[in-house]
Amino acid sequence: MLKRHLIAERELAAFAKQFRIKSGMKKAQVARKLRAARPSVQQAEENPEQSLTKLRIRIIEACSTYRVRGPAFWLERK
Repeated sequence: MLKRHLIAERELAAFAKQFRIKSGMKKAQVARKLRAARPSVQQAEENPEQSLTKLRIRIIEACSTYRVRGPAFWLERK
């Protein structure tokens, strides 16, 4: 049986930033890829208190090999 590590919604911001940096993509590149505004990507990564969960999930999934499942969030290999 697979062990899952549950992730708090506030932690998604740090994961989004970590995976974007690890992928080598700039914020503007991710914004273009996701058809989002660059400032929105900035806010999603830097302000975990803001409700940008859907964008954070999209960033994580676009920049990593993980799929995010919720409402109790965990990372799962694609």
